[in-house]
Amino acid sequence: MKTVKVGICGFGTVGSGTFNVLTRNAAEIAARVGADIEIAQIGARRDNPNCSTGDIPVSRDVFAVAENPEIDIVVELMGGTTVARELVMKAIENGKHVVTANKALIAEYGNEIFAAAAERGVSVAFEAAVAGGIPIIKALREGLAGNKVQWLAGIINGTGNFILTEMKEKGRDFADVLAEAQALGYAEADPTFDVEGIDAAHKLVILASLAFGIPLQFDKVFTEGISKIAPEDVNYAEQLGYRIKHLGIARDTGKGIELRVHPTLIPEKRLIANVNGVMNAVLVQSDAVGPTLYYGAGAGSEPTASAVVADIVDVARTLSAEPEHRVPHLAFRLESLSNHPVLPIEEVETAYYLRMSAQDRPGVLSKIAQILSDEGISVEALIQKEPVEGQDHVPMIILTNRTIEGKLSAAVESIQQLDAINGKVTRIRVESLAG
Repeated sequence: MKTVKVGICGFGTVGSGTFNVLTRNAAEIAARVGADIEIAQIGARRDNPNCSTGDIPVSRDVFAVAENPEIDIVVELMGGTTVARELVMKAIENGKHVVTANKALIAEYGNEIFAAAAERGVSVAFEAAVAGGIPIIKALREGLAGNKVQWLAGIINGTGNFILTEMKEKGRDFADVLAEAQALGYAEADPTFDVEGIDAAHKLVILASLAFGIPLQFDKVFTEGISKIAPEDVNYAEQLGYRIKHLGIARDTGKGIELRVHPTLIPEKRLIANVNGVMNAVLVQSDAVGPTLYYGAGAGSEPTASAVVADIVDVARTLSAEPEHRVPHLAFRLESLSNHPVLPIEEVETAYYLRMSAQDRPGVLSKIAQILSDEGISVEALIQKEPVEGQDHVPMIILTNRTIEGKLSAAVESIQQLDAINGKVTRIRVESLAG
């Protein structure tokens, strides 16, 4: 039986998980591939106590793995975009296939990496870069290859989903839950990438490229985090029959592609609305099959390693195939990528949840309704609370029908200028996610 030699670069959580899955399931993997998968070298700054590497060479210089003439597949699991980018480009230059779990690397430099790989005739696989162990990339690239994808929406950051779940189920505020997420290891000491949507934006860019055949365009994603979500918003959403989730949404409108990450009200009856804790899920709407939902662990050592090893298996299977017959990196061949524009957020059409503090006196609601009407915005639902003794302002919650974001922004600005309105108007987008 042929032997495919793998070099693992990065030996932390995912690297050690990949090592353990490859060694533990070696016989099953070999039976699926038709070749033995041998870990021939490891590149890591330090040893990992969770792995017994035996006589496998361990180099403190990760580039030694990319330069090793015996290595067939370089597995990049270091994270970051500086050294990782140099390593991947060096591996490609040396004619090696690459497997990576690095969503930031693919989202920001994927166009360059894939072009270099195509020129050199090697593969770059990145299933683990999005939603951990969920095989969503394979679903888009292979399982849905006969479909025209219309839109997709995903809970693709477990930290944010954990925080919103705790806020809903226990009535806690954002800061309190974030502190617990950090203590549990779900959030980093600096949680910006998770709670402000950057991590989700990296993943959304990759999914959109696979779904719509467009180049990777991370700089065009509208990104809004969850740090301003208040417990009362979670409660009011529930009263209206909705849940708040932090979604990545990509949609082909015919005029352009929407790329946006933000908190979103979605009907509580939707399956994706009931994805809780640190779990991930991606809902894809396609013309032939309709809606399909992909659910599972979005992070963790062995769930992510599951996706890494699946990519190693795929690459190993194609080592005997000619480059022109290999599956394209982004589901569409590079020469076929389209120039569909990405819509600015001002041109996106959706419904909205608005919460404001309004004076409890006659005529206020009619003024707000007139401002919305002037912008062509109709009201779907309204909640106006009774005043608390000693206070002259009351919470007012409005659910609008679908409208253009630019019109909604103009209306909100006018509403905030009313003397009867205290402070800023909270705005959260609403999606039905219906087929």
